[in-house]
Amino acid sequence: MKIVLPPLAPRARVWVALSGGLDSTALLHLLHESGVPNLRAVHVHHGLQAAADGWARQVRGQCRALDVPLSVRRVRVDPRHGGGPEAAAREARYAAFAAMLKAGDLLATAHHRDDQAETVLLRALRGTGIAGLAAMPVLAAFGAGRLWRPLLDQPRAELHRFAERRGLQWIDDPHNQDARYARSYLRTELMPRLGAHWPQAAASLARLAQRAADAEALVAALASQDLLALRVGDGWSVAGLLALDRVRRRNALYHAWVAMGWPAPAEARLARLDEEILRARGDAQPLLRHESGEVRRFRDVLHFLPHLPPVPDQVLAWPARRRALTLPAGLGELRLSRPSPLPLQVGFARGGERLKPAAGRHSRSLKQLCQEAGIPPWVRVRMPLLLAGDELLAIAGYWRSAKAVELGLDPEWQTTLAGAGSTGFSGKTG
Repeated sequence: MKIVLPPLAPRARVWVALSGGLDSTALLHLLHESGVPNLRAVHVHHGLQAAADGWARQVRGQCRALDVPLSVRRVRVDPRHGGGPEAAAREARYAAFAAMLKAGDLLATAHHRDDQAETVLLRALRGTGIAGLAAMPVLAAFGAGRLWRPLLDQPRAELHRFAERRGLQWIDDPHNQDARYARSYLRTELMPRLGAHWPQAAASLARLAQRAADAEALVAALASQDLLALRVGDGWSVAGLLALDRVRRRNALYHAWVAMGWPAPAEARLARLDEEILRARGDAQPLLRHESGEVRRFRDVLHFLPHLPPVPDQVLAWPARRRALTLPAGLGELRLSRPSPLPLQVGFARGGERLKPAAGRHSRSLKQLCQEAGIPPWVRVRMPLLLAGDELLAIAGYWRSAKAVELGLDPEWQTTLAGAGSTGFSGKTG
C-alpha cells in the first residue's frame, strides 16, 4: 500500500484518528513507516463501554512504541440524540476532532473501500441523491484543517493482511459486530452475501461513488452559475428562480441550502420551499424556519438566513466622549467618527418612531422610510436608533436628523446581520 500525502504547510500536523481497531492501527503503522512528518494520534474515549479505559491504555502503548505523540479526548455522548447511539457517538467524536485541528492540519481516518461501499448502500437505501451517492471524498475541508482518507481505494482484506504481516495487535469492538446497528448489519450480514454472489460488489459500489462525485461536481457547477446570475444583494431573484425549469431550480435551491452549512434538505423540504416561499403572493412575507436557520422572501428576493438574534428591548446608555458602543444580541457595534459632545442612548424600534431626515421636508415614520428603501423587516426591527432623551436623532447607518448633522453625529453600524447590507446603503446617509 502506497500513501500519497497531500501538500502540507511546514508546521502542519497529521493526526491519525486512532480507535485501536484493525483499520486505524494499520493506518498508524503505515503512516509511520511512510515517514509522514509531524505525525500524531488522537483517541476519543466515549465512555460507553466498560472496556473503554483499557482501550485507551492499549493505544497509549501502541503510540509509545512508535514514539508517536497521543492525545486522548474524553467526550460526552448525548443519550437523547434522535439519530441513535451510533450517530450520537460519531457526532461527539468528530466535534472533538474538529476542536483540536489548527489551520493546515490533517486528520487521517482509516476509511477503506469496504466502508465506502457500505456508505453508498446505506445512503441508497435511505433514498439519497447524487451528492449522497458520492459518499466520502479522499480529501475534504474539516474544522480549521482537512479530513484525509488515504485508504479509500484499499479493501479491508488488504489492511488485515498488512496487520498480520507486521504482527500488530488491535482492539475488537463488539459494537462492530452488533447487527442491531445498520452499518454493522451491512458489514456482517449483507455485504458477505453480496460478495458471495458478486465478488466485485464492494469495488463496484466504490466506483459508483466516484461516478456520482463526478456527476455532483457538474450539477454543483451548474447551480453555482445559476445562483451567481440570479444574485440580488444577499439573496436571489425569485422571478429568476421561477424562470428555471423545476429540476434546475431545485438543484439551485439545494446547493444554496448546503452552501449555508445546513444539512442536506429532504425532497419534501425543497418542494415546500418551492411552493410556499417562491410562489407566495408578491406582497407576502413567507417564512420557513428549520433546525439550522430560516428562509425568507422579501419582495422579489429569496434569503437564506442563519438563526437571527433576538430583538433587543432595552435602551443602552452611550456616554459622551465614547466613540464606540457594542450592541446586544450579537448585533455588532456602533461607531462615531468623532466623540459625541453629549450623552446619547441607543434603542430599537417598538412602533410609531418618526424621523425628519436632514435632507427631507417632512418627518416620516420608520416603517415608511424602510419600506421605501427596501430594508427587510427582520433588519428593520433590529436597527439601532440613536436618541437624545426622547428625541430620535438618527437611524444608525441610514438616516440622520438635522440636529444629528449639526452635532456631527454620523453613527456607523458595523454588523454581520444577514440582509443588513442588501439595500445598498453604506451608512451615513442624510
